[in-house]
Amino acid sequence: MIDLNRVQMFAQVVEQGSFTAAAKALGLTKATVSRKIAELELDTGVILLFRTTRSLKLTDAGNAYYNRVQRILMDLKNAEDKLSSSQLMVKGNLRIVCPIELGQLFLGRIFARFLTHYPDITIDVELSNRQVDVVEEGIDILFQITSVANPSLQTFEVMYTDKILVASPSYLARHGMPQRPEDLSCHQAIKLKSTHIDGSWTVFDGKEWLTLEPEAQLTVNNVTLAREAAIEGLGITVVPSIIAQQALEDKLLLPLLEDFPLAQNKITMSMPQRVYLPRKYQVFIEFIYRAMSQNPEYQLLDIPDFVTLSVSNHV
Repeated sequence: MIDLNRVQMFAQVVEQGSFTAAAKALGLTKATVSRKIAELELDTGVILLFRTTRSLKLTDAGNAYYNRVQRILMDLKNAEDKLSSSQLMVKGNLRIVCPIELGQLFLGRIFARFLTHYPDITIDVELSNRQVDVVEEGIDILFQITSVANPSLQTFEVMYTDKILVASPSYLARHGMPQRPEDLSCHQAIKLKSTHIDGSWTVFDGKEWLTLEPEAQLTVNNVTLAREAAIEGLGITVVPSIIAQQALEDKLLLPLLEDFPLAQNKITMSMPQRVYLPRKYQVFIEFIYRAMSQNPEYQLLDIPDFVTLSVSNHV
């Protein structure tokens, strides 16, 4: 007979980082948790954790076991939530951090619609491009535009962000229109650089990906500022299409090298690792995906199992 209690204890030890913290989270004594993990190791005949006086570390077998049981425990919790979801009043607070421009131009209205649907939930949002320690700062949801996910967090890759090279007509009149990616090295760049963006430009030249580092007189961590500097004729920049759309329509900026695609980033949602997601997380994440699914131009990437999308969804 499988003892789910000790499986859950093992998962809590991994997630909390110690027997003491796991015991506190479960409302048990440290001795009970330690004994149950020892019994689990004895029954399976496998050492799951390396124990020292200062820290715990998963063995390879322990890591593989944790990855399996984490999914199983999450499925069990999700099944339990679905059984009682119609009787549950979803409430609580969500602390969210997201990039400035993503929040201003994209997520603000979605957050407002979400709160209308769930009046017993409150949201505290910080718009920032800074480095965020999700666990240390007690952040519930971190949105990022990035190409690399943090492996210590549970992350859903939502969709790709479309980026383009742009410059003003006045800049191109002075410096000429680049014809191939290699030509960019002779131009002035306006670089966008932050904790998640390295500032280089990666372009496919038809045969291979080229990483370019043009000279930049201006380096910023804000795409709106980069766009405005480009409109003034300072140089060439790379911005998401949504940021440049109006300026392109008004002919304040012109697209460059449209036959040579740029490496794309992704919009991601990250949160602390848990055996199961709290109900308020689930309804929020599902609402975000449903909102994204309303636009046929958005290609959703990593859709969680608990998210149900259909043509009848209205958000």
